Amino acid sequence: MEITELTVHELQEKLKNKEIKVTDITKAYIDKINEKEKDVQAFVTLLTDEALKEAEEIQTKIDNGENLGDYAGIPIGIKDNICTKGVKTTCSSKMLENFVSPYDATVMEKLNKENLIDLGKLNMDEFAMGGSTEHSYFKITKNPRNLNKVPGGSSGGSAAAVAANMVPWALGSDTGGSIRQPASFCGVVGLKPTYGLVSRYGLVAFASSLDQIGPITKDVEDAAILLNLIAGHDKKDTTSADIEKKDYTKCLKKDIKGIKIGVPKEFFGEGINEEVKNTLYKAIEKYKEMGAEVEEFSLDIAKYSLAAYYIIACAEASSNLGRFDGIRYTYRTKEFKNLKELYRKSRSEGFGPEVKRRIILGTYVLSSGYYDAYYKKAQKVRTLVMNEFNNAFKKYDVILTPTSPTVAFDIGSKTSDPLEMYLSDICTVSVNIAGLPAISIPCGQDKENMPIGMQLIGNRFCEETILNVAYKFEQDLKFRENYKSE
Repeated sequence: MEITELTVHELQEKLKNKEIKVTDITKAYIDKINEKEKDVQAFVTLLTDEALKEAEEIQTKIDNGENLGDYAGIPIGIKDNICTKGVKTTCSSKMLENFVSPYDATVMEKLNKENLIDLGKLNMDEFAMGGSTEHSYFKITKNPRNLNKVPGGSSGGSAAAVAANMVPWALGSDTGGSIRQPASFCGVVGLKPTYGLVSRYGLVAFASSLDQIGPITKDVEDAAILLNLIAGHDKKDTTSADIEKKDYTKCLKKDIKGIKIGVPKEFFGEGINEEVKNTLYKAIEKYKEMGAEVEEFSLDIAKYSLAAYYIIACAEASSNLGRFDGIRYTYRTKEFKNLKELYRKSRSEGFGPEVKRRIILGTYVLSSGYYDAYYKKAQKVRTLVMNEFNNAFKKYDVILTPTSPTVAFDIGSKTSDPLEMYLSDICTVSVNIAGLPAISIPCGQDKENMPIGMQLIGNRFCEETILNVAYKFEQDLKFRENYKSE
């Protein structure tokens, strides 16, 4: 097996046993990037020269007997809305095309402390607004399993890079499914942590009450490892939760016999592809064989989540993106007569069509006369969604749904119809509205060999439960070995 096909825990074991060197790993991934990036188009900024230099320095320290941490020298890719000191952080937008971050996001500080090696910044939908990574200013990322299809979004570059073995793992961000949906489309694992578990300091905000950084990995164990590295309270983030630190790898091998899994019937109704449904039903039967107690129930309020999500998210985006005005560190139009024209032309030229659409919608629902009718009502629905999930978790340990109603769709097939694109989020947005953790893992593939994702939702700060339930299924299915793309 090639180095780039190994999981992080397999790489770490080989490093520990001195079977390979840090430089071997980094060179292997750089070679894979050189081979595949021209087709997949996952990166916005490559740091291969810097990575190789850092690998040599880390290997020298290891050879000298220095203790650098368990995952020192493991490469990683970073979504391009996470601030990285001295490196461009563009959010895949013309507005931030030349912005070099003067500081590190908290998650980057944590990874740097562990001596992980940054291979580069990964492509995304502009300002994380989109579900296909077709809304990037720079390029359209392709799905490595079929280059004619989208990788999902907005963390499409992160998922595609992991699926193409160009990075062993990556960080993404999830506002309404932007880690889980691309993970589903690309056949990898994507974990959206509980809101507040991972610091948002240094994450360029889309919708502040919904955004959360999380891991995209080759398997569930790697997701648990990366969550260990990035989770924790941060005084610089007022929404960061101050809870006891956990080791999420310790929960993985527990027996799931007797665990209660709820299956909401609303997530298997109209609009869900038949192949997706049938694959999920097989997964449910597998859980029953493992001894889990599976029961169908109604999560009725969830059907209102999509509408509430787009009102809340667009309203917060309208507010957050007001800072990009052409005055300070953003794109500035070359010709203007006065301050008002500078604002208007800079924003008109700097933002892409999807970002403009959401800013306009968000400004509308926050405007006088419409605030109560839309934004306030959406926040009330949000409370109802939270309450319904709280009631469900009094009975169930885990809630099981599809990650996406379909498999990856063809590039260009939905860009002309925003509403159809938004419907791709129907299975994921309620999790963000309620601030819950959820993981997407591959559970099979369709007749065209495109991956199908299963979503496991947990109660707040119960990541260990969904990781354990996901791990047990993954060990049985062995997706990476049994479902290779042709």
